[in-house]
Amino acid sequence: MQRIMGYVRKACQRYGMIQSGDRIAVAVSGGKDSLALLAAICEMRRFYPEKYEIAAVTADPCFNGVEGNYDEVFRLCEKYGVEYRLIRTEIAKIVFEIRKEPNPCSLCANMRRGALYAAAEEMGCNKLALGHNNDDVIETFLMNLFTEGRIGCFSPITRLEKRASDGNEKPSGHDITVIRPLVLAPESHVLSACRRNGIKPIPSLCPADKHTSRQKIKEFTANAEHTDKGFKLRLFTALCKSGVDGWN
Repeated sequence: MQRIMGYVRKACQRYGMIQSGDRIAVAVSGGKDSLALLAAICEMRRFYPEKYEIAAVTADPCFNGVEGNYDEVFRLCEKYGVEYRLIRTEIAKIVFEIRKEPNPCSLCANMRRGALYAAAEEMGCNKLALGHNNDDVIETFLMNLFTEGRIGCFSPITRLEKRASDGNEKPSGHDITVIRPLVLAPESHVLSACRRNGIKPIPSLCPADKHTSRQKIKEFTANAEHTDKGFKLRLFTALCKSGVDGWN
């Protein structure tokens, strides 16, 4: 976990993700990235110069109408003394049964984020930490390029400002800032950290898992890295040099 903490600390300091007094809700899906992020950001409290609090929240989509088992999340939260909120939703039912979305990932992600933002605010958090790793950054960069014909990616930090019905911004106390502390951590290192530290990711029950356009991009980048060492690093460097969407 030391290596992952190193990546998290570097990202937090490079992009100014954490300030003293922050209360951060970690969005925990139960996958390797969110579990590793929860453990790393909790451990990092011992030595990070800015003092902050941690909470954790899960928005369970209830795939196939079945409530997910989040015992591993409960275990980690108990270990680190972290407040945990588990929200059962009907996201899967809406996406797969009611809407029958041919490309479900976007709607599912948007609905999950909405539930997470609301929960983070209710828990008194001013920031929400998502577990996107460095491979996710590169894959999103390529997906935008290949499928939308544009250069861009999600940002390391995104500030979400609620607006009143008249379009005016509400007081800053209603804002949530999204941070992504794992953006410098390669997926393989995250997986290795989980294995070495006895963290057991929850298997995905999503019907679309492994059958998405992102999966195709993931396989493409893996093959490119295999045949041309340094391919991923060069792409990430190009993104950072482009200056788009808060990357520098």
